Amino acid sequence: FILNIINHQSLIATKSWQINHAAQGRPIMEFGARRAQGPDAATYGARAAVIGGCTSTSNLQAASQFNIPAAGTMAHAWVESFSDELSAFQAWAKVYPDKVSLLVDTYDVLKSGVPNAIRVFKQVSAQGHQPVGIRIDSGDISQLASKARKMLDDAGFPKAKITASNALDAHVVKSLLDEGAPIDNFGIGERLITSSSSPVLSGVYKLAEEKINDQWIPKIKVSDSREKITLPGNKQVYRIYRQDNLHQAIADVIALADEHITAPLKVVNANSAATHVSQVLTNFNAKPLMQEYLGSNASPIENDLFKIQQFSMDQVAELPEATKRLVNPDRYPVYLTATLAELQEQLITKAQFMEEH
Repeated sequence: FILNIINHQSLIATKSWQINHAAQGRPIMEFGARRAQGPDAATYGARAAVIGGCTSTSNLQAASQFNIPAAGTMAHAWVESFSDELSAFQAWAKVYPDKVSLLVDTYDVLKSGVPNAIRVFKQVSAQGHQPVGIRIDSGDISQLASKARKMLDDAGFPKAKITASNALDAHVVKSLLDEGAPIDNFGIGERLITSSSSPVLSGVYKLAEEKINDQWIPKIKVSDSREKITLPGNKQVYRIYRQDNLHQAIADVIALADEHITAPLKVVNANSAATHVSQVLTNFNAKPLMQEYLGSNASPIENDLFKIQQFSMDQVAELPEATKRLVNPDRYPVYLTATLAELQEQLITKAQFMEEH
């Protein structure tokens, strides 16, 4: 159960962060419920998407359960259910006069959708309401958005926002913005809620320590593959910062829980393929990352989703920029203390000896 929660929500939150990072501060609406792998995945996926940076969700269950703003625009079915597009837009404006956000690609974005949207915008403006904008869900979004922007500006609606949707991901969002597409926000569904480009986070659970006769005994799982050998013992993870900048992380160090982390510190690279296996870290500050949430020393659990989002954004902001690239990101260094690495080797040797005898 714990693995299910951690793996799924960490996966979706990470994908959400990548998309939000690519959007350069433009709001992202989570639109994925219909493509998620079941109702629970849709609801908790929306929660994770907000932790990763999204500002709202189309999932009303998630909006209610986690106090997330609900957002969306009309469906194509709304437009199709009227005799013509203009009537559909006018009916929407009558029901939602202060939320006139119109889907303009049901028939023809530039010849029909945007002109009809402008007519309705003029009508609601004359009644004292401020139109929200339009959404484009198909076609060449970059070119359509550019032409629609000019039409809206020329008609006197420079504040009307343009929302883009339609199977978007971080790479598409970045490409659109690199082209200069005048898009104000995005609605992103299937490639976010399913993390389509990388749909599995392979977090595992292995026993690390066991209490036997009032004594804690470290445990290890050994494998022919070095990367699958587990780290024994009760541990703590420290984030290592430059000594002159407490907000610039340079590495993480995994230590035994009772170790005291000070500089200079001998460490071993956790990456089994690393060229430089061991080194000494100097001139740093260390902050413990793990907290206890169950037990006598339990920390209070934060339930405000947007406070969790802010904490998440603050943590990611401390990481090196090179590690955040969408393409060929730099590897963020993770080390083991020499003490932990030595314990691991001792238990590997012990396991091999037991196998031989």
